[in-house]
Amino acid sequence: MFICAILMFILLCSSIADENSVGGADIFPSAPEIERGSTLRLFCVLGKHYTPHRNASHIIWKLNHELITEENYNIVNETVSSVTIRNFTYSKAHVKCFIKYLGEEQLLVHTEVKSGFPPDTPGNISCIYYFDVELTCTWTSGRETNLRTNYTLYRKLMTEGGVTLPSTVGFCESKMESCSFYYPDTPYSSSFCFQVKAENVLGEASSGCVPMPMEKIEKFEPPEILSVKKITGIKQLLTVTWKMPEKIIPSQDLICQVQYRNLYSNSSEFITVLLNSVEKIGSCNLTGLWDSTEYSVAIRCMSAVSIFWSEWSRGKRASTEEKAPLEKVDLWRVIEPSHPAGSRSVHLMWKPLNSFPPSGRILGYKIQYFPETNAALIKTNISTDKKMILLLNEEAYIISVAAYNSAGNSPEAILRIPSTDERSSQIIETVRTFMTSEEVVVKWVAFEPEVTEYVVEWYEELETDPFGRSWQYVSNSTNWRTNKKNFKPFVCYNISVYPLYGNEVAAPYSIQTYIQQKNETVNSDVLQYRLKSLQANTQYTVYIMASNEAGGTSGEPKTFKTLKFNQEDVIFIALPVGLSMMVLLGLWITYILKKHAFKKACWPDIPNPAESIAVEWPLDASMNNSFLKGVTTEAKTIDFEDISVLEHCFPEDSQEGSLLMNCENHVSACTDINTKGMVNRDKKILYNKENEVAKCFSPSMPYVITDQDIRSQMHSALIPVKEIQCIEKLEGGVCGSTQQTSIKNEENDHEVLKLEDFSEKPLFNPYLKNSVKTREFLSSDNLSEHSKNEPKSQTTVLPPFHQNVAGQSYVTVDVFGLATAH
Repeated sequence: MFICAILMFILLCSSIADENSVGGADIFPSAPEIERGSTLRLFCVLGKHYTPHRNASHIIWKLNHELITEENYNIVNETVSSVTIRNFTYSKAHVKCFIKYLGEEQLLVHTEVKSGFPPDTPGNISCIYYFDVELTCTWTSGRETNLRTNYTLYRKLMTEGGVTLPSTVGFCESKMESCSFYYPDTPYSSSFCFQVKAENVLGEASSGCVPMPMEKIEKFEPPEILSVKKITGIKQLLTVTWKMPEKIIPSQDLICQVQYRNLYSNSSEFITVLLNSVEKIGSCNLTGLWDSTEYSVAIRCMSAVSIFWSEWSRGKRASTEEKAPLEKVDLWRVIEPSHPAGSRSVHLMWKPLNSFPPSGRILGYKIQYFPETNAALIKTNISTDKKMILLLNEEAYIISVAAYNSAGNSPEAILRIPSTDERSSQIIETVRTFMTSEEVVVKWVAFEPEVTEYVVEWYEELETDPFGRSWQYVSNSTNWRTNKKNFKPFVCYNISVYPLYGNEVAAPYSIQTYIQQKNETVNSDVLQYRLKSLQANTQYTVYIMASNEAGGTSGEPKTFKTLKFNQEDVIFIALPVGLSMMVLLGLWITYILKKHAFKKACWPDIPNPAESIAVEWPLDASMNNSFLKGVTTEAKTIDFEDISVLEHCFPEDSQEGSLLMNCENHVSACTDINTKGMVNRDKKILYNKENEVAKCFSPSMPYVITDQDIRSQMHSALIPVKEIQCIEKLEGGVCGSTQQTSIKNEENDHEVLKLEDFSEKPLFNPYLKNSVKTREFLSSDNLSEHSKNEPKSQTTVLPPFHQNVAGQSYVTVDVFGLATAH
């Protein structure tokens, strides 16, 4: 109870929340580590700001995400609640303290709890000593504690009687199962013992002090091989020389082990060499080796009293002395028919030596040949290849081939090439072939049983290169076997058997055979048959055999070659191409038939108001007008540099009034304009003389084009007007005037055609549906005094447009020019 009271006092006095605190509360103990299976008790302390509305009775506990039942709770006081968890078996878990108030849960604080075991006694202590470098000991810790465990390695002195002295020479600490002392804390002594202590929060355990003489646990660095070399003139021998490491306990005998193996073998052989501590260089001879063979050598050493070998040194390679090749090459020839001049080509070919172990690296081959009747005419050729072509005359020749290396030549392989007029007798009576599951077997019968050596030659029937033939020597046997993998299925092979008389080659016996073939059996009334499963672009030979109970007779063989593409391949290739062409053709035809619809949908034509048939524009007036200069018919572009506004033909103090003034007061100052109306059936055309009109209308008429649709903006050129007023001052200061004109309507009635009053609502003209959609009026209210006084070539600004106000002027694109009647 006293201890509990102290704990409660500490908890109550704590004012600073730990790192796990979330809601201003504390948990105690924080991050506990307990023994697996024991009972865990935790306390949760509320902060002052939770009281008086909430108290310890509102605290609930959770283990990970599971609610702990209330029977495990204990209310210590108003601010402290505890929980008891019995038989805690989690290796690691989180215990969380919540406060539950008005149906809501709030996390106050949490902690991580670990369970484990106290350490076992360390065992199997072993140490390795590198003289004047390092002393490292390792041990086993027993079962896993699951808790943080620290280890301490003690090095102690022992008496000669084996009594451990209480004093400690040195110690090192580690969290793992090994620990090291480093130079200079590595004194040499034969009276050390080593002890390991393990400890964690649950307890500690110490091993006994294990005595270890330093010379017994000494381990060297690996030695360094200086050389591995052969001695000239001495076969099957290599000399190895190495250097010992510097840091070795003095006055100790040494043992070294030399490992060597040839590169054709996976096993190694060993030689043990004894050295004294004074010797720094070691050497030995490796004998009984193979000639002309490369060997790999490695060395390791140890003290004579130590239990540890050094690591193996880095390997070194060397080859033994070469000797001349011991066996002759496997030689064969193919004789071509004689040329018209009497010469002939002899193709020589030979196989590499297959002796093992090999005699060394072959440098080349020496070929000698001479006429059989005159050895003095011998010729010699050198080749590094395994074939050669000789051009000989009609005489008989003796040919020999020998391989050579740095030590000498191999025995000669000799063949006799008969003269062109020699005819050899047939020694072989018959040859037959048959197949087993894995092999091809060739058997023959000879008339002369004293012949004991043969050559079996085979090649594909269509093979034209003499060097593409294969051959094999057969001794003391009249049959030959080889693996089926050396032949291709469904391919006809020529097989020949040549008897040998010493160096002479007798006449061969040749047959043709298939390693794999099919003969399909059909009834006697079937006179045709379709061969299936043939390979494309492949030559086949077929024959038909008729048989009955008495036997069978084969017809003449027929050879044919299959096509590169069969019917299925042609269909497979032609079908996608044909479908693609049909699709393209259909698209092309559709485009031809519907090109106007496509063009209208994708590239619609935008009518040009200047090209409208409703009115015709005077050519000269159009060219002189700055508006028509900025708008081109073909390119449909607008030159905004030419945009200008109308100049006033009335005094400045009358700017508030109507822009268009009645020209009746200025008739004397204006040049008469002769106009006349004409009736052209369904059209209303206003004819004005171009030159006269140009005098009354300024070249710099104002207009503004916006990016909105032009169609609904412009007035029709044929809208009757009430009054035409002067809009420009002439050069002489006299205002031009226009006379009222009239034209006929559809009912042939005459009426006066006047410009529309600007106060009236503009009518929609369907012929000018591509005109601008909105109008902008340029005001003169904002015009500076300087601008007002400038010459008429400068632009002025019109007053803003007000709806239903008489006398306001505006200019749109479609009424810029005057219509003329012809």
